[in-house]
Amino acid sequence: MSSDARPIDVLLVEDDPGDELITREAFEHNKINNTLHVARDGQEGLDFLYRRGDYENAPRPDLILLDLNLPKDDGRQLLEKVKSDIELCDIPIVVLTTSSAQEDILRSYQLHANAYVTKPVD
Repeated sequence: MSSDARPIDVLLVEDDPGDELITREAFEHNKINNTLHVARDGQEGLDFLYRRGDYENAPRPDLILLDLNLPKDDGRQLLEKVKSDIELCDIPIVVLTTSSAQEDILRSYQLHANAYVTKPVD
């Protein structure tokens, strides 16, 4: 990393506190010195991205890690909204989910996800 590089802002949209903890631990273990922001459902993720309510001063994330199965707006809805918004569509989105269902994988790529990673259940 060059001296002028800055840590990136990562938005994790995840409702499971255990998965959030695992992600934080993976960042720490691998010495990933980026800023991890967490939204606990799809609506909160959209509020962060559109800087609404408590998130009016939120940074624009450089990367989104997105669970598909979320309360309120689910991950598919968030993915579709972000990728259809000219202001947000260039943010890379990695779907990070327990679903290995072929229809979820295909739908995510149809909605322009940049990658699809199935979480290990253990």
